[in-house]
Amino acid sequence: MTMNPLVSNTNTRIYKLTFMRKLLSTITSLFILIMTPSLFSQKKQEREFRILASQFPVKAHKLIASELEDVKRLRFYKEIDGEKESYETKFKKDRLRYSIEFNKIGVLEDVEITIKAIDVPEDTFDKITSYLNKNFSKYRIKKIQQQYVSKSPTTTKTTLKNAFQNLLLPTINYEIMVGGKQESDYLTYEILFNATGDFQKLRQSLPPNYDHVLY
Repeated sequence: MTMNPLVSNTNTRIYKLTFMRKLLSTITSLFILIMTPSLFSQKKQEREFRILASQFPVKAHKLIASELEDVKRLRFYKEIDGEKESYETKFKKDRLRYSIEFNKIGVLEDVEITIKAIDVPEDTFDKITSYLNKNFSKYRIKKIQQQYVSKSPTTTKTTLKNAFQNLLLPTINYEIMVGGKQESDYLTYEILFNATGDFQKLRQSLPPNYDHVLY
């Protein structure tokens, strides 16, 4: 019995179409697998350990020793964020809450001061809220920090001086912690803006994992 050429061609086209769909599905799966590390790199999950002052890097402790006089609620921490290891001290001074972060060998990375929305220049805050309104259907600002970044070891003393004088400089950043809703998900994000309110970067902030005190 001879097969109808029309039926044969139709079966061939169906086979090719099925093959192409399976191939596309396989390629898509491989692409997702390859991209997964970069997706996860956008998430922040800290493990924070309370440590003794004697376990804090000596170099870092010496650098800020003079600023620790008459402070309140002084605490020292070791943090692990992915593969990054750092040290941080937190305290309250002159009614302001400070957080100073160092890398694992005690080099200053940045100083952050917890502030309120009213402390941000009006034009800057307008641009920040404009970004939030465009990117979230609903949001709540949980925390605002004024950030002074140390670009290199040669700028360390200047960075500390500027931070402790609480100066509004064109080089500062604003780090905003936001609980925001996109579509159906309500998640927490850390969003960085520059001094004029321009968006710099965003990453999802997972709940911090606070471990035992390292005594």
